[in-house]
Amino acid sequence: MAKNLTKEVLEDWLENVRPLARDGKVADYIPALAKQDPDELAVAVYDLDGECISAGNLVCCFTLQSISKVLSLALALMDNGEEYVFERVGMEPTGDPFHSIYRLEQHAPSKPLNPMINAGALAVTNMIHGATPDEKVGRLLSFIHEMTDDQSIRYNEDVAVSEFQTAYLNRSLCYYMKQHGVIEGSVEENLDAYTKQCAIEVNINHLARIGAIFANDGKDLESGRQIIPRHLARICKTFMVTCGMYDASGSFAIRVGIPAKSGVSGAVVGSVNGFGGIAVYGAALDEKGNSVVGLKLLELLANRYDLSIF
Repeated sequence: MAKNLTKEVLEDWLENVRPLARDGKVADYIPALAKQDPDELAVAVYDLDGECISAGNLVCCFTLQSISKVLSLALALMDNGEEYVFERVGMEPTGDPFHSIYRLEQHAPSKPLNPMINAGALAVTNMIHGATPDEKVGRLLSFIHEMTDDQSIRYNEDVAVSEFQTAYLNRSLCYYMKQHGVIEGSVEENLDAYTKQCAIEVNINHLARIGAIFANDGKDLESGRQIIPRHLARICKTFMVTCGMYDASGSFAIRVGIPAKSGVSGAVVGSVNGFGGIAVYGAALDEKGNSVVGLKLLELLANRYDLSIF
């Protein structure tokens, strides 16, 4: 663990940034997420020796939302290989909002720019092996169980239903890509799998451990077993740097400088080679869809312990 990083230090930092939650807004376009409490905050640091230090509400569970895009990408790459995946989804960052359809209309054959925007993530979910949505989600859950060493992790059914029923724009993205052959099969089944994927629930220690496994080049922290092939873990971390914080990824790279992925639940995971995984949670979001408290905590940690990869 980083020198002088203790539970007390994390608790102090958490209390110092707590007032920032008033500057953000809980995501309300998904009705189930509107119920989240912006005052529930948590942070965890999981080092590569398997030690975890955490502070805040450690029993609070939250949904992965867009953080699941990193995990589904890893699984799709393991299922299909790089050539297959990147024939259908690009590798370039975008300055547009994560739910934008604009870039799809500019690129033939409507190939999403990267796997971290909604269009790209929907295409990636379509590539995960499985005959049914539940089989796909079950395989993703098994993957997460393996990474966290916790078989109890499930998806939140209320959140999944809420997202599915209000996913009008994501349906549009899917139908547009189906028209151009980017995705195959039933749009509704793909959306079912995607919304359940986004609704997978973890706690702060789970998320920090996931970040640490990516920081450890895909190796399990205890057994040393290779859960994700090293080169695929590196691809995922690269996308976290270039596209992981929506259209604020560039400013985040300058201010914080670590591979990270956020979700509109208010969770953020960071992964730093040679250091470990960092997870933060605070449901109040800025205008880009990133946790206000989470961004500040990651900036404090990165600056204090010189974590920037640049």
